[in-house]
Amino acid sequence: MQHHELQSQDKILFFKKEYISEFVYGGVDGAITTFAVVAGAEGASLGISVVIILGLANLIADGFSMSVGNYFSTKVSRDNFDRHKAREYWEVEHLSATEKDEIREIYEAKGFKGELLNQVVEVITADKHVWVDTMMKEELEMTKDDKTPVKTASVTFISFVIVGAIPLLAYIFAGLDSGIAGKELFLYSSVLTGIALTIVGALKSMVTERNILAGIAETLLLGGLAASLAYFVGDVLEQVFL
Repeated sequence: MQHHELQSQDKILFFKKEYISEFVYGGVDGAITTFAVVAGAEGASLGISVVIILGLANLIADGFSMSVGNYFSTKVSRDNFDRHKAREYWEVEHLSATEKDEIREIYEAKGFKGELLNQVVEVITADKHVWVDTMMKEELEMTKDDKTPVKTASVTFISFVIVGAIPLLAYIFAGLDSGIAGKELFLYSSVLTGIALTIVGALKSMVTERNILAGIAETLLLGGLAASLAYFVGDVLEQVFL
């Protein structure tokens, strides 16, 4: 029973909770940017094949770019933590008196006094690893993110591609000779994108612990604004150049 409860706390739906933020933001970015491409192409009255080509190119290029950025961001954060931790180990080894005084000052500021303060300092500084971990958390306010750069980049890319492909589904089916009328494609794409953003917006609210309806509304609003802007730009460019 306890194991099942632990699993439910570690996951939201079927996602590991520690990586759901990457899935959410990759999915939001994928859906909004791809739908913006669709809206821009629709505004410029481009053909179905052009919409599909532009949309798929955007999916792969932007998804890869976003995942690479996420990879380096996570890697830099972990490297920075490791560098500071190595320095704290060196200071504990070579400047133990100074580091011990810093521990005393930290816990004295928390309200510890007299013999209790002395005991806390002695217990912490008796173990080098506990000592360094305490300095990292209390002095530098740094904690290590357990998420690996490769996994964060992979989740971001996968979510970008999967959720970002949804606005293109109507056009892909139309390209397969499904019988969907050309004028209906953008409407179907809008509905599918709205559904995708609703789901991802709800997940985002779970991550940020905000009101679910507010999260959905915010996500839909941002997607709608991006699509409206892209449609307007496409329409203007069509009149100027086509």
